[in-house]
Amino acid sequence: MLKASGAARTAGAVVALAALLAACGDGGGDAEPSVSTASTTSGPTSPSGTAKPRAVKLTVAGTVATGVEVPWGLAFLPDKSALVAERDSGKVKLIAGDKVTEVGTVPGVDSSSEGGLLGLAVDPKYPARPYVYAYYSTGNDNRIARFTYQDGRIASPEVILDGIPMSAIHNGGRLRFGPDGFLYAGTGDGSDRPNSQNDDSLGGKILRITTEGKAAPDNPGGRLWISKGHRNVQGLAFAGSQLYAAEFGQDTWDELNAITPGANYGWPAVEGISQLDGMADPIAQWRTSDASPSGITFAQGYIFMAGLRGERLWAIPVAEGRRTGKPVAFFTKQFGRLRTVEAAPDGSLWLTTSNTDGRATPKPGDDRILRVTITH
Repeated sequence: MLKASGAARTAGAVVALAALLAACGDGGGDAEPSVSTASTTSGPTSPSGTAKPRAVKLTVAGTVATGVEVPWGLAFLPDKSALVAERDSGKVKLIAGDKVTEVGTVPGVDSSSEGGLLGLAVDPKYPARPYVYAYYSTGNDNRIARFTYQDGRIASPEVILDGIPMSAIHNGGRLRFGPDGFLYAGTGDGSDRPNSQNDDSLGGKILRITTEGKAAPDNPGGRLWISKGHRNVQGLAFAGSQLYAAEFGQDTWDELNAITPGANYGWPAVEGISQLDGMADPIAQWRTSDASPSGITFAQGYIFMAGLRGERLWAIPVAEGRRTGKPVAFFTKQFGRLRTVEAAPDGSLWLTTSNTDGRATPKPGDDRILRVTITH
Protein backbone atom coordinates (compact mmCIF):
# COMPACT_ATOMS: atom_id res chain seq x y z
CA MET A 1 0.00 0.00 0.00
CA LEU A 2 2.83 2.36 0.87
CA LYS A 3 5.52 2.65 -1.78
CA ALA A 4 8.71 4.67 -1.82
CA SER A 5 11.50 5.57 -4.19
CA GLY A 6 14.41 7.98 -4.03
CA ALA A 7 14.15 10.41 -6.93
CA ALA A 8 12.89 7.82 -9.36
CA ARG A 9 9.58 9.40 -10.26
CA THR A 10 10.68 12.80 -11.42
CA ALA A 11 7.80 15.14 -12.01
CA GLY A 12 9.89 17.53 -14.05
CA ALA A 13 7.94 20.40 -12.56
CA VAL A 14 10.10 23.51 -12.39
CA VAL A 15 8.49 26.73 -11.25
CA ALA A 16 10.56 29.90 -11.67
CA LEU A 17 10.25 32.96 -9.53
CA ALA A 18 8.43 35.12 -12.09
CA ALA A 19 6.59 38.41 -12.20
CA LEU A 20 3.80 38.42 -9.66
CA LEU A 21 0.23 38.69 -10.86
CA ALA A 22 -1.82 41.64 -9.85
CA ALA A 23 -4.56 39.51 -8.35
CA CYS A 24 -4.67 35.98 -7.05
CA GLY A 25 -7.52 33.71 -8.01
CA ASP A 26 -7.87 29.95 -7.73
CA GLY A 27 -7.17 29.42 -11.41
CA GLY A 28 -3.55 28.30 -11.02
CA GLY A 29 -0.18 29.85 -11.72
CA ASP A 30 2.07 31.84 -9.45
CA ALA A 31 0.35 34.69 -7.71
CA GLU A 32 0.65 37.44 -5.19
CA PRO A 33 -1.35 36.98 -2.00
CA SER A 34 -4.68 38.80 -1.94
CA VAL A 35 -3.67 41.40 0.59
CA SER A 36 -4.85 44.80 1.59
CA THR A 37 -2.68 47.85 0.99
CA ALA A 38 -1.80 47.75 4.65
CA SER A 39 -0.48 44.21 4.35
CA THR A 40 1.55 44.87 1.22
CA THR A 41 3.31 47.77 2.86
CA SER A 42 3.41 46.58 6.46
CA GLY A 43 6.96 46.43 7.71
CA PRO A 44 9.90 47.40 5.51
CA THR A 45 10.33 45.23 2.44
CA SER A 46 14.03 46.10 2.34
CA PRO A 47 15.03 46.63 5.98
CA SER A 48 18.04 48.81 6.59
CA GLY A 49 21.16 46.68 6.50
CA THR A 50 19.32 43.67 5.03
CA ALA A 51 20.01 42.61 1.46
CA LYS A 52 17.08 41.95 -0.83
CA PRO A 53 16.29 38.24 -1.08
CA ARG A 54 17.74 36.22 -3.92
CA ALA A 55 15.13 34.84 -6.29
CA VAL A 56 14.57 31.12 -5.94
CA LYS A 57 13.44 28.30 -8.20
CA LEU A 58 11.65 25.28 -6.79
CA THR A 59 11.77 21.98 -8.64
CA VAL A 60 9.82 18.84 -7.81
CA ALA A 61 12.74 16.45 -8.18
CA GLY A 62 10.91 13.25 -7.31
CA THR A 63 8.45 11.41 -5.14
CA VAL A 64 9.75 10.14 -1.81
CA ALA A 65 6.68 8.07 -0.92
CA THR A 66 3.13 7.35 -2.06
CA GLY A 67 0.10 5.84 -0.39
CA VAL A 68 0.55 7.60 2.94
CA GLU A 69 -2.75 8.26 4.70
CA VAL A 70 -3.18 11.88 5.84
CA PRO A 71 0.49 12.56 6.66
CA TRP A 72 0.79 15.31 9.27
CA GLY A 73 3.94 15.40 11.42
CA LEU A 74 7.31 14.76 9.76
CA ALA A 75 10.63 14.73 11.61
CA PHE A 76 14.12 13.77 10.48
CA LEU A 77 16.45 11.52 12.45
CA PRO A 78 20.24 12.04 12.60
CA ASP A 79 20.78 9.27 10.02
CA LYS A 80 18.66 11.29 7.52
CA SER A 81 15.72 8.92 7.68
CA ALA A 82 12.36 10.43 8.65
CA LEU A 83 9.39 9.60 10.83
CA VAL A 84 5.93 10.47 9.50
CA ALA A 85 2.67 10.59 11.47
CA GLU A 86 -0.60 9.46 9.91
CA ARG A 87 -3.32 11.64 11.42
CA ASP A 88 -6.30 9.30 11.30
CA SER A 89 -4.68 5.89 11.81
CA GLY A 90 -2.38 7.04 14.62
CA LYS A 91 0.46 5.15 12.94
CA VAL A 92 4.07 6.31 12.72
CA LYS A 93 5.99 5.34 9.58
CA LEU A 94 9.74 5.35 8.98
CA ILE A 95 11.05 6.42 5.58
CA ALA A 96 14.62 5.23 5.07
CA GLY A 97 15.99 5.26 1.55
CA ASP A 98 13.55 3.39 -0.64
CA LYS A 99 11.83 1.60 2.24
CA VAL A 100 8.80 2.64 4.27
CA THR A 101 8.11 0.74 7.48
CA GLU A 102 5.47 1.03 10.18
CA VAL A 103 7.23 1.53 13.53
CA GLY A 104 4.23 1.68 15.85
CA THR A 105 0.86 3.20 16.69
CA VAL A 106 0.33 5.96 19.23
CA PRO A 107 -2.24 4.72 21.76
CA GLY A 108 -5.32 6.76 22.59
CA VAL A 109 -5.52 8.78 19.37
CA ASP A 110 -9.06 9.94 18.60
CA SER A 111 -9.21 11.35 15.08
CA SER A 112 -11.70 13.91 13.79
CA SER A 113 -11.92 16.34 10.89
CA GLU A 114 -8.84 18.19 12.21
CA GLY A 115 -7.76 16.06 15.16
CA GLY A 116 -5.73 12.89 15.55
CA LEU A 117 -2.01 12.17 15.49
CA LEU A 118 -0.51 15.52 14.56
CA GLY A 119 2.99 16.89 15.13
CA LEU A 120 6.21 14.92 15.67
CA ALA A 121 9.59 16.09 16.96
CA VAL A 122 12.85 14.21 17.56
CA ASP A 123 14.81 15.00 20.71
CA PRO A 124 17.76 17.25 19.78
CA LYS A 125 20.07 14.96 21.78
CA TYR A 126 18.92 11.82 19.99
CA PRO A 127 20.16 9.03 20.21
CA ALA A 128 21.72 9.81 23.61
CA ARG A 129 18.14 10.70 24.60
CA PRO A 130 16.22 8.29 22.37
CA TYR A 131 12.92 10.17 22.46
CA VAL A 132 10.35 11.16 19.89
CA TYR A 133 7.56 13.58 20.89
CA ALA A 134 4.02 13.49 19.52
CA TYR A 135 1.08 15.91 19.73
CA TYR A 136 -2.25 14.12 19.45
CA SER A 137 -5.97 14.33 20.15
CA THR A 138 -7.85 12.09 22.54
CA GLY A 139 -11.58 12.02 23.29
CA ASN A 140 -11.10 14.69 25.96
CA ASP A 141 -8.11 16.87 25.13
CA ASN A 142 -4.98 17.35 23.07
CA ARG A 143 -1.76 16.21 24.68
CA ILE A 144 1.95 15.82 24.15
CA ALA A 145 3.68 12.51 24.84
CA ARG A 146 7.18 11.22 24.40
CA PHE A 147 8.19 7.75 23.26
CA THR A 148 11.42 5.88 23.05
CA TYR A 149 12.44 5.12 19.50
CA GLN A 150 14.92 2.27 19.42
CA ASP A 151 15.44 -0.81 17.28
CA GLY A 152 12.91 0.44 14.77
CA ARG A 153 9.98 0.71 17.19
CA ILE A 154 8.30 3.43 19.22
CA ALA A 155 7.57 2.30 22.77
CA SER A 156 7.10 3.37 26.39
CA PRO A 157 4.65 6.25 25.88
CA GLU A 158 4.73 8.91 28.58
CA VAL A 159 2.32 11.85 28.55
CA ILE A 160 4.28 14.97 29.50
CA LEU A 161 1.47 17.53 29.02
CA ASP A 162 -2.28 17.20 28.74
CA GLY A 163 -5.31 19.48 29.06
CA ILE A 164 -4.85 21.33 25.77
CA PRO A 165 -8.36 22.24 24.52
CA MET A 166 -9.70 19.87 21.88
CA SER A 167 -12.57 19.87 19.42
CA ALA A 168 -13.25 18.48 15.97
CA ILE A 169 -11.40 21.54 14.60
CA HIS A 170 -8.87 24.13 15.82
CA ASN A 171 -6.47 21.71 17.50
CA GLY A 172 -3.19 23.26 16.39
CA GLY A 173 -0.66 20.46 16.66
CA ARG A 174 2.76 21.42 15.33
CA LEU A 175 5.85 20.60 17.41
CA ARG A 176 9.31 22.11 16.94
CA PHE A 177 12.46 22.09 19.04
CA GLY A 178 14.07 25.50 19.25
CA PRO A 179 17.79 26.27 19.19
CA ASP A 180 17.49 26.73 22.96
CA GLY A 181 16.69 23.02 23.33
CA PHE A 182 13.09 23.58 24.47
CA LEU A 183 10.00 22.14 22.82
CA TYR A 184 7.56 24.56 21.17
CA ALA A 185 3.95 23.63 20.36
CA GLY A 186 1.28 25.52 18.46
CA THR A 187 -2.24 25.08 19.82
CA GLY A 188 -5.71 26.05 18.64
CA ASP A 189 -8.56 27.66 20.52
CA GLY A 190 -10.46 24.35 20.55
CA SER A 191 -13.45 26.10 18.94
CA ASP A 192 -13.85 28.18 22.10
CA ARG A 193 -12.64 31.66 21.20
CA PRO A 194 -12.14 33.02 24.74
CA ASN A 195 -9.44 30.38 25.31
CA SER A 196 -7.04 32.40 23.19
CA GLN A 197 -7.09 35.36 25.62
CA ASN A 198 -7.47 33.30 28.81
CA ASP A 199 -4.09 33.16 30.51
CA ASP A 200 -5.14 30.00 32.35
CA SER A 201 -5.99 28.09 29.16
CA LEU A 202 -3.48 26.32 26.94
CA GLY A 203 -5.72 26.98 23.93
CA GLY A 204 -4.76 29.55 21.28
CA LYS A 205 -1.16 29.73 22.47
CA ILE A 206 2.39 28.89 21.52
CA LEU A 207 3.82 26.69 24.27
CA ARG A 208 7.48 26.53 25.29
CA ILE A 209 8.20 23.57 27.54
CA THR A 210 10.97 21.31 28.77
CA THR A 211 11.26 17.71 27.66
CA GLU A 212 9.51 16.84 30.93
CA GLY A 213 6.51 19.03 30.05
CA LYS A 214 7.28 21.86 32.49
CA ALA A 215 7.36 25.58 31.78
CA ALA A 216 10.70 26.51 30.24
CA PRO A 217 12.82 29.07 32.11
CA ASP A 218 12.14 32.72 31.29
CA ASN A 219 8.63 32.09 29.96
CA PRO A 220 6.51 35.22 30.58
CA GLY A 221 4.89 34.93 33.98
CA GLY A 222 6.39 31.49 34.47
CA ARG A 223 3.58 30.05 32.33
CA LEU A 224 3.73 27.17 29.88
CA TRP A 225 3.20 29.52 26.94
CA ILE A 226 5.09 32.45 25.41
CA SER A 227 2.39 34.04 23.23
CA LYS A 228 -1.39 34.19 23.14
CA GLY A 229 -4.24 35.46 20.98
CA HIS A 230 -3.84 32.74 18.36
CA ARG A 231 -6.73 31.06 16.56
CA ASN A 232 -5.13 27.88 15.23
CA VAL A 233 -1.36 27.58 14.92
CA GLN A 234 -0.27 24.68 12.72
CA GLY A 235 3.08 25.96 11.50
CA LEU A 236 6.24 26.71 13.49
CA ALA A 237 9.74 27.41 12.16
CA PHE A 238 12.96 28.94 13.44
CA ALA A 239 15.34 31.15 11.49
CA GLY A 240 18.20 31.29 13.95
CA SER A 241 16.59 32.29 17.23
CA GLN A 242 13.59 33.96 15.58
CA LEU A 243 10.37 31.95 15.71
CA TYR A 244 7.73 32.26 12.99
CA ALA A 245 4.19 30.84 13.15
CA ALA A 246 1.50 30.26 10.53
CA GLU A 247 -2.10 30.62 11.59
CA PHE A 248 -5.53 29.90 10.11
CA GLY A 249 -7.86 32.86 9.85
CA GLN A 250 -11.61 32.76 10.35
CA ASP A 251 -13.08 33.99 7.07
CA THR A 252 -10.79 36.75 5.84
CA TRP A 253 -7.08 36.63 6.65
CA ASP A 254 -4.57 33.85 7.24
CA GLU A 255 -1.38 34.99 8.91
CA LEU A 256 2.37 34.57 9.15
CA ASN A 257 3.57 35.96 12.46
CA ALA A 258 7.02 36.70 13.84
CA ILE A 259 6.76 35.63 17.46
CA THR A 260 7.85 37.85 20.34
CA PRO A 261 7.64 36.33 23.84
CA GLY A 262 4.78 37.88 25.79
CA ALA A 263 3.02 39.28 22.74
CA ASN A 264 -0.72 39.11 22.08
CA TYR A 265 -1.65 38.24 18.48
CA GLY A 266 -5.20 39.50 18.74
CA TRP A 267 -7.65 36.63 18.26
CA PRO A 268 -10.63 36.78 18.64
CA ALA A 269 -10.69 40.58 18.71
CA VAL A 270 -8.89 40.90 15.38
CA GLU A 271 -7.98 38.86 12.31
CA GLY A 272 -5.04 39.93 10.17
CA ILE A 273 -3.48 43.39 10.29
CA SER A 274 -5.36 45.67 12.67
CA GLN A 275 -2.80 48.18 13.97
CA LEU A 276 -4.57 48.05 17.33
CA ASP A 277 -2.66 48.99 20.46
CA GLY A 278 -1.49 45.97 22.36
CA MET A 279 -1.94 43.58 19.44
CA ALA A 280 0.94 42.24 17.34
CA ASP A 281 0.28 42.36 13.60
CA PRO A 282 1.30 39.59 11.19
CA ILE A 283 4.20 40.21 8.82
CA ALA A 284 2.13 38.78 5.94
CA GLN A 285 -1.51 37.90 5.41
CA TRP A 286 -3.50 36.00 2.79
CA ARG A 287 -7.09 35.48 1.81
CA THR A 288 -8.15 32.13 3.22
CA SER A 289 -8.86 30.82 -0.28
CA ASP A 290 -5.21 31.40 -1.20
CA ALA A 291 -3.56 29.79 1.81
CA SER A 292 -5.20 28.07 4.81
CA PRO A 293 -1.66 27.36 5.99
CA SER A 294 -0.43 24.38 7.93
CA GLY A 295 3.28 23.51 8.08
CA ILE A 296 6.16 25.93 7.56
CA THR A 297 9.92 25.61 7.45
CA PHE A 298 12.88 27.96 6.96
CA ALA A 299 15.60 27.60 4.34
CA GLN A 300 17.89 29.94 2.40
CA GLY A 301 16.29 33.16 3.62
CA TYR A 302 12.68 32.05 3.04
CA ILE A 303 9.82 30.75 5.09
CA PHE A 304 8.14 28.06 2.99
CA MET A 305 4.46 27.65 3.88
CA ALA A 306 2.19 24.80 2.77
CA GLY A 307 -1.37 25.77 1.83
CA LEU A 308 -4.35 23.45 2.22
CA ARG A 309 -7.32 25.21 0.66
CA GLY A 310 -4.90 27.33 -1.36
CA GLU A 311 -3.22 24.21 -2.79
CA ARG A 312 0.13 25.93 -3.20
CA LEU A 313 3.51 26.37 -1.53
CA TRP A 314 4.29 29.94 -0.53
CA ALA A 315 7.84 31.29 -0.34
CA ILE A 316 8.11 34.33 1.94
CA PRO A 317 11.48 36.11 2.21
CA VAL A 318 12.25 37.06 5.81
CA ALA A 319 15.08 38.38 7.95
CA GLU A 320 15.22 39.18 11.66
CA GLY A 321 11.47 38.89 12.14
CA ARG A 322 10.57 41.02 9.12
CA ARG A 323 9.31 40.29 5.65
CA THR A 324 11.91 41.43 3.10
CA GLY A 325 9.92 40.98 -0.10
CA LYS A 326 6.65 39.79 -1.59
CA PRO A 327 5.47 36.21 -1.01
CA VAL A 328 5.44 34.06 -4.13
CA ALA A 329 3.31 30.96 -4.81
CA PHE A 330 4.59 27.72 -6.34
CA PHE A 331 2.86 24.55 -7.62
CA THR A 332 -0.59 26.17 -7.53
CA LYS A 333 -3.30 23.51 -7.98
CA GLN A 334 -0.76 20.94 -9.19
CA PHE A 335 -0.74 18.52 -6.29
CA GLY A 336 -3.88 19.37 -4.33
CA ARG A 337 -3.90 20.21 -0.65
CA LEU A 338 -0.43 20.71 0.86
CA ARG A 339 -0.02 20.01 4.58
CA THR A 340 3.58 19.83 5.76
CA VAL A 341 6.90 21.11 4.48
CA GLU A 342 10.24 20.35 6.13
CA ALA A 343 13.84 21.20 5.32
CA ALA A 344 15.65 17.91 4.66
CA PRO A 345 19.25 17.16 5.64
CA ASP A 346 20.35 17.25 1.97
CA GLY A 347 19.14 20.83 1.54
CA SER A 348 15.91 19.94 -0.26
CA LEU A 349 12.35 20.30 1.01
CA TRP A 350 9.99 17.41 1.73
CA LEU A 351 6.42 18.42 0.94
CA THR A 352 3.37 16.35 1.87
CA THR A 353 -0.05 16.38 0.27
CA SER A 354 -3.28 16.07 2.27
CA ASN A 355 -5.81 14.82 -0.24
CA THR A 356 -7.04 11.85 1.81
CA ASP A 357 -8.18 14.01 4.74
CA GLY A 358 -11.82 14.09 3.67
CA ARG A 359 -11.69 17.55 2.12
CA ALA A 360 -10.48 16.67 -1.37
CA THR A 361 -10.74 14.03 -4.06
CA PRO A 362 -7.63 11.84 -3.81
CA LYS A 363 -5.59 11.20 -6.93
CA PRO A 364 -3.86 7.90 -7.67
CA GLY A 365 -0.91 7.58 -5.28
CA ASP A 366 -2.25 10.03 -2.70
CA ASP A 367 -1.18 10.98 -0.26
CA ARG A 368 2.41 11.47 -1.29
CA ILE A 369 5.62 13.07 -0.09
CA LEU A 370 7.44 15.11 -2.72
CA ARG A 371 11.11 16.08 -2.78
CA VAL A 372 11.59 19.71 -3.82
CA THR A 373 14.97 21.24 -4.62
CA ILE A 374 15.83 24.91 -4.15
CA THR A 375 18.07 26.77 -6.61
CA HIS A 376 18.80 30.42 -7.36
